[in-house]
Amino acid sequence: MRIGIMTFLHNSNYGSSLQAYALQRVLRELGHDAEHLDYQPDRNEKIRNLIASGNSPKLILEGIRKRNVQSDQAGARAKKDAISAFYAREMRLSAPCRNREELRRACDGLDLLLCGSDQIWNPVWLNPAYFLDFAPSGIRKLAYAPSMGVKTLEDRRKRGKIRRLTADFEAISAREQEGADLLRAITGRDAAVLPDPVCLLTPEEWKEAGRKAPLPSAMPEGGCLLCYFIGENPAYWPRVRALAAETGLKVRVIPVTAEGYASGYELLDGLGPEGFLNAVSGAACLCTDSFHGLVFGTIFGVRTELLRRDRDGDPESKNSRVDHFLRQIRERSAADLRAEGLAWLRKNI
Repeated sequence: MRIGIMTFLHNSNYGSSLQAYALQRVLRELGHDAEHLDYQPDRNEKIRNLIASGNSPKLILEGIRKRNVQSDQAGARAKKDAISAFYAREMRLSAPCRNREELRRACDGLDLLLCGSDQIWNPVWLNPAYFLDFAPSGIRKLAYAPSMGVKTLEDRRKRGKIRRLTADFEAISAREQEGADLLRAITGRDAAVLPDPVCLLTPEEWKEAGRKAPLPSAMPEGGCLLCYFIGENPAYWPRVRALAAETGLKVRVIPVTAEGYASGYELLDGLGPEGFLNAVSGAACLCTDSFHGLVFGTIFGVRTELLRRDRDGDPESKNSRVDHFLRQIRERSAADLRAEGLAWLRKNI
């Protein structure tokens, strides 16, 4: 079966790129001809969606600020290039799609469209393209473990849009129980709760993937205290200093934010996805606020200190992602999660 997958690809994020790789790899191993639709919305597409979806203009300003950090740092530019090279080596992508019409053309010959995982269904940055609104009639639609990211949604307009956008899906699922509960409240439909695609590969398979890149030269023998922060919070760094004093480990930082670049610690900068895997698997302790950082630390059996990025009382808090995963790994084995995800794909595709 020819399958087109929609998920985040171009946000210079290791978790996004590796969950996309994992899902495509698993679908191919199941015997399907799978590729990702290479959605790279142009400026007009972004503005049109911002207005049509009722999203906050602060999202564009935040995007500009983050791109400025990348443009100011050679390592951030190298990371972006390394992720693109990873896609070229390891995955199949369609021709770049800048708008809905190009996405529709990319569907020619496809039998099925699959929403991949990550926070593609987060209503804070609602984009109907990630609900496959461009699909020509006759193409089947499924959703594998998209994350809503939030627990509640009071915006009635967005609730209505999500209800309409999911109406013609054959089956929907969510990455977190909170997301499944929210989808049921909005749509009246039951959604299976499924593991993130990175959980569909074994630790051995991830280590093998990481070995395609050398261990970062700045990694000390015996491991390090590895810091990987997506958010910007000055309170992270006192915790890092306390952990360094407790463990006696040298600190290394995979920088994402301006604070990470200015941390004063030695940087593991410009890594590609394989280098990221190597760094996490080779760390003695990982300190992170990242969902995928937590998941990979768990997969590799690395001591992981999770710092919460958002206030729990914030209606836009994304802490449900990490809370759900922590509950999962307390209650079930990684093998069980993997089997459940694979079973859903076999049954529904």
